[in-house]
Amino acid sequence: MLNYKTVNGYQIPDLKIPDEQVTLGRYGRMRKAYLKEYRKMTFNSLLLMGELTAHLAEIEQTAQKMVEQIVTQLAQAEGVTETMKENDPQRWTGLMNNFKHTAEEQMLNDLIYS
Repeated sequence: MLNYKTVNGYQIPDLKIPDEQVTLGRYGRMRKAYLKEYRKMTFNSLLLMGELTAHLAEIEQTAQKMVEQIVTQLAQAEGVTETMKENDPQRWTGLMNNFKHTAEEQMLNDLIYS
């Protein structure tokens, strides 16, 4: 909810910059850019309400957890183990990179660009 104050007979929003400094990661910055470009009303609303930073931090955490979870599920489904990592590191690396790419694509569609 916005609070207003009277200045010289005019009602203006009482906006305050949050003291909280959060370093955004890759996914938080991607979400911010998406909101700023394609969801301007949502971006401005979150910004005016002082909730943008908290929203972006939550998106960052959720995105990281989602990617880790999906990669783990894909690795288990394909039978990728630590033994494979020791015996055939090149194949293991390729599979894990593919899993991460797949997980990020799914997360981007479900979380960042929604």
